[in-house]
Amino acid sequence: MDVDALQRTESAFAVSNGHIGLRGTLEEAEPRGLPGTYLNGFYEQHDLPYAETGYGYPEEGQTVVNVTDGKVIRLLVEDEPLDMRYGQATDHDRVLDFRKGTLARDTVWSSPTGRRVRVKTERLVSFTQRAVAAIRYEVEPLDDELQLVVQSDLLANEPVESDTRDPRVAAALESPLIGEYHHAEEYHAVLVHQTRKSGLRMAAAMDHKIDVSDGVRTHIEAEEDLARLTIAVDVPKGGRLRITKFLAYGWSAQRSVPAVRAQVEAALAGARQTGWKGLLAEQKEFLDDFWQTSDIEIDGDPELQQAVRFSLFHLLQAGARGETRALAGKGLTGPGYDGHAFWDTETFVLPVLTYSMPDAARDALRWRHSTLDKARERATQLGLRGAAFPWRSINGAECSAYWPAGTAAFHVSADISDAVVRYLNATGDDEFMRTCGAELLLETARMWLSLGHFDRRGRFRIDGVTGPDEYSAVADNNVYTNLMARRNLFYAAEIVGQHDDVARRFEVGEDEVALWRKAADAMLVPYDEELGVHPQSEGFLEHDEWDFEATDPDFYPLLLNFPYFDLYRKQVVKQADLVLALHLCGDSFTPEEKARDFAYYEARTVRDSSLSAGTQAVVAAEVGHLELAYDYLAEAALTDLHDVHNNVRNGLHLASLAGAWQGTVAGFGGLRDHGGRLTFAPRLPPQLRRIAFRLTFRGTRFQVEIDSEGATYHVITGEPLELAHHGETFTVNSERVRLPIPAVDPGPAPVQPQGRAPVRRRPKGA
Repeated sequence: MDVDALQRTESAFAVSNGHIGLRGTLEEAEPRGLPGTYLNGFYEQHDLPYAETGYGYPEEGQTVVNVTDGKVIRLLVEDEPLDMRYGQATDHDRVLDFRKGTLARDTVWSSPTGRRVRVKTERLVSFTQRAVAAIRYEVEPLDDELQLVVQSDLLANEPVESDTRDPRVAAALESPLIGEYHHAEEYHAVLVHQTRKSGLRMAAAMDHKIDVSDGVRTHIEAEEDLARLTIAVDVPKGGRLRITKFLAYGWSAQRSVPAVRAQVEAALAGARQTGWKGLLAEQKEFLDDFWQTSDIEIDGDPELQQAVRFSLFHLLQAGARGETRALAGKGLTGPGYDGHAFWDTETFVLPVLTYSMPDAARDALRWRHSTLDKARERATQLGLRGAAFPWRSINGAECSAYWPAGTAAFHVSADISDAVVRYLNATGDDEFMRTCGAELLLETARMWLSLGHFDRRGRFRIDGVTGPDEYSAVADNNVYTNLMARRNLFYAAEIVGQHDDVARRFEVGEDEVALWRKAADAMLVPYDEELGVHPQSEGFLEHDEWDFEATDPDFYPLLLNFPYFDLYRKQVVKQADLVLALHLCGDSFTPEEKARDFAYYEARTVRDSSLSAGTQAVVAAEVGHLELAYDYLAEAALTDLHDVHNNVRNGLHLASLAGAWQGTVAGFGGLRDHGGRLTFAPRLPPQLRRIAFRLTFRGTRFQVEIDSEGATYHVITGEPLELAHHGETFTVNSERVRLPIPAVDPGPAPVQPQGRAPVRRRPKGA
């Protein structure tokens, strides 16, 4: 076993349901890379230090807490602890099963004195019982009768190391949990803790079922930060010790110690009643439905096929049972970025969920709505009307220290409104529109009207903002921001125009709506006639070029090796910005403009962010550079499996995982949803024989299947749909509709900055 690889595999092998997240640490707890057990929304506060403070600077940060670890099951074989650094593991296999929803392990280990055992484990976090996780642990002596001792723990305040030099990793928290209650009896224990500053209270409980021959001895104990069940038994050769460990977690900002204790004990009772086999059956049934709705099939590249399913599975784990909590940039796979949610959620992850698990998309948007009061407070603090949503947060308040590339990223509010409109168009969910969606659209529209202004020529300008590219900051009229704001204003006006009761409820008058429409119609979208391209923001095309030839390859990402002020004044792009506008606001550009813009920004984009490759795959496919799109798709899909950015130990990159879906469905499938109408422009790269994917729209589940000559559409369940294929409108039902794929001439291949081209993809095992 490669002990050093644990830092990466613990993230890849994480199991979660959106409420509970367990990193893929070994049951023995050591060796390990980074321990991690997380509850969505459970955090600790800490001060944000400034050398010199300023008005409006956030004062408190929020960091996800590694809560009480229930994964720990230590084994002693004739008093020798099973530790993969000692003795010898002659066999060791771990499998994250996308169909069963479990992490399984099979290890044959010889102790330093030669005693051999087979250890088989399987763990799950339940999709159906939100507060429950469970572990099946089996030990079999392989040569002789052995005395086995198992210690099953609940362990709080594990020490966690943090690389404080890297702003992408979590703040170091030392013993963030204060013990409030502990109790143990028979095979059952519960610990209750509260955070020191944020005042959140959580409970963790465990119970056990032990299957073994006679002669077992047990002892249970509990103290403030540790509850331990010790099991001792002599097991003959051919015999087996089997332990099922049931875990339950819960937290609250308001409930008392007895209440959170009762919550987890009730969840444990339900898990015991269901039993291990019942939990497995529920898990598989849930996943069977998910894969029937959401699977993507890729013929011609087995590794890419597996990577795309890996991506879909982890997106499901992040969003399935989040239920009005944030979807963090790392999900619940690690502490990277302190467990914060960014605009990644709405722009990259929610399109996947909207067309595969719309209920999960709705719940994520409900979380945003639940934080509206904090967004209004932030807008007021900034001298604005409406709602200004935070750059990064756990509870809805801005918790990023002042940083131009984040603090001025107002586009997050338009990204949220865009996700609202996409969800409403895809589902027709009138209840959500009235309870959450309309208010989100109206309050963000109010923010844009107060942030921007009409200039002397009557154009609506939005100055002093940061777009998606964090290597440009506080610029005027960022094209992506302005186009997304225009859409935000337009749809807010449409909602009010269609629903008088909504207008009355939120006190929206005709004059306000008229201003929204006027601002949308007059929105300034800069364009350079001489170069024939759109500047990322006003003045961007006048900046000096970055000297890529003189940049050492080891100096990427640039943010860790060059001052931001130098990045801000050069034509160097961290991640897709104008190119993201070509995708999401593609109805605002001509095909010729898209081709020229894409080529121009390809030569200046260094992809120092995992958000970028998926978007570049989408637009490369649209303008006809299919092999380049294939390379970018592979980069997005394999970002975590290949640890492209060398930081997977801190958690997976949800936006890049979503980029695998985007690159496949929106890239090679050509899916666009402008105006609520689904259109497709499929094309296949020469390396692949076939792609098939499934989507859900307005309650109808349908499939798109693409090969080198054409595309086939058919409805799996539900009513017929009107779609478009390369501009041709057609109706799809249960009968298969086969349509040809027109040829495309992409022109010369674009170039990338020296050393920053994607790796040329060569399928393995095809």
